Amino acid sequence: MTSDVKLSYVAAEKATSQESDVECTTIIEETTEGVLHNDRTKLKQGLKSRHIKMLTIVGVFGTGLFLSSGGTLRRAGPVGLLLAYLLVGIVVGCNQIAIAEVASFMPATGATIRHSEQFIDEAVGFTFGWISTYSSLMPGELSAATVIMSYWTDLSPAIWITVFGILFVLTNIYTIKFYGEIEYFFGWLKIILIFILIITGLVIDLGGAHKERLGFHYWRDPGPFADYLVGGNIGKFVGFWSALSSVVYSYSGVQGIAVLAGETKNSRHAIFYGAKDVFVRIIVLYLLSVFVLTLIVPYNDPLLANSTGNARSSPFVIAMEGAGIKVLPHIVNALTLTSAWSAGNLAIIEGSRDLFCLATKKQAPQIFLTTSKRGIPWVGILFIAMFLPLAYMACSESSATVFSWFQELVSSNTLLRWILISANHIHMDRALKAQGYSRSDLPYSVSYAPFAAWFSGIMSVIFLLTGGFYNFLHGHFSIESFFTRYFIIPLAICLFTFWKLFKKTRYLRPTEVDLASIFEDIKENPENVEKSDPLWRKLPFNHSSKKENTTGDAH
Repeated sequence: MTSDVKLSYVAAEKATSQESDVECTTIIEETTEGVLHNDRTKLKQGLKSRHIKMLTIVGVFGTGLFLSSGGTLRRAGPVGLLLAYLLVGIVVGCNQIAIAEVASFMPATGATIRHSEQFIDEAVGFTFGWISTYSSLMPGELSAATVIMSYWTDLSPAIWITVFGILFVLTNIYTIKFYGEIEYFFGWLKIILIFILIITGLVIDLGGAHKERLGFHYWRDPGPFADYLVGGNIGKFVGFWSALSSVVYSYSGVQGIAVLAGETKNSRHAIFYGAKDVFVRIIVLYLLSVFVLTLIVPYNDPLLANSTGNARSSPFVIAMEGAGIKVLPHIVNALTLTSAWSAGNLAIIEGSRDLFCLATKKQAPQIFLTTSKRGIPWVGILFIAMFLPLAYMACSESSATVFSWFQELVSSNTLLRWILISANHIHMDRALKAQGYSRSDLPYSVSYAPFAAWFSGIMSVIFLLTGGFYNFLHGHFSIESFFTRYFIIPLAICLFTFWKLFKKTRYLRPTEVDLASIFEDIKENPENVEKSDPLWRKLPFNHSSKKENTTGDAH
């Protein structure tokens, strides 16, 4: 069926386009080389399934949970905080189901960028590619690392910016396997930190730290919701909704694993399960951590209002110090530092692979296709590293303030990424139906993925448009906040319009999407995955996903 569809696709292009000769030549060239030609020839597949699964942990649990959750608790209250994490967590889980299907179908470096131009419009891929690169240029986690260090020392932030900036580059420049092993180690440290926070929080709540038993006391006094900006029920809703942007930042690294699809062994299998399993991890670990947090710190604690950006203002540390626990705050700060380091590594990884992806389609200088003998796109890494000195702004202003600016910028970019991930899935699904394929032809699929894509896309649009709503309340307008919340929208419009006019690209109808070359790649690059499912996957209520056989046929 694949060859017939390919021939019918080329024939349709001849009949429907005045530029058919040029377009058909492009299709034939891509099919001859393979839709993932540069990924397979220039990069090294050094990451394994265990690396990808741990990278989901690294991406989800970052400084947002450890540092920013205190300010979010102060604005939303305990129940408001928990609901915000639950709502965004559901959106993220649905979004990951969407990218799991698309990225396992087309495991391209750059993921969302390549998917956007493959299924929607080349101008969309160009737009998001450069916006994603711009996001990687914002050294928010480098700024966060210097703030975290201030818990132990009063040395100039410039020293730590230099030290960690060099470490970020060294972690990324050797081999992708070296990067994967470091992140694998950091991932285990994060898991340890999460369990430390959960267990310690429960001990404090149950009165095991020589204090009275708290139970749900702080849910009753000062109350389940906090008033924010205005009073009454409206103020409580405003507090909850304003917390969503901070929560989005906390989840901002979750989609990063698909960017490395081209450097992963058995990438279709590894990316699918790595992305799909994020939802379970969010429910089990993230929400449990936030739930425990709401039990041990009141939202009106004055220490939450005096944010330092380091462990002193972490709500977990505030609870520990209040209970007389002396050593754990230092451990929490140290492990939080590894989170900032890990997130900084991910930004360089994403930025350099985005540039590689753009160069593949001649939307960036071809020099970014240059790789080392070990398969590392070192030119892109050095280009992204050139912007790390932006973090030196922390030397002249409050570190926490600079960190919050970067946080808001990244939140907006994250939401745009989630929107496009959903759009890519929706357009892929439409193309499959229009060209006579069924969802069972995909190498891996989830029955509710079409609904998940629509739900996550709509909710992400709502989050993006309302992220800076408080700027429209009387007396609360801030040019800095308004800019960081909404700058992404005019930037996207300008980039899209530029490439649309410059290259005269066209929106792809479902029948025009090139699915044939992707199915051809699946056939020519089979994955032989050993069956090593854990016991819980064998339970009757679990979804049984398909695997590719050794001949490469998708079934």
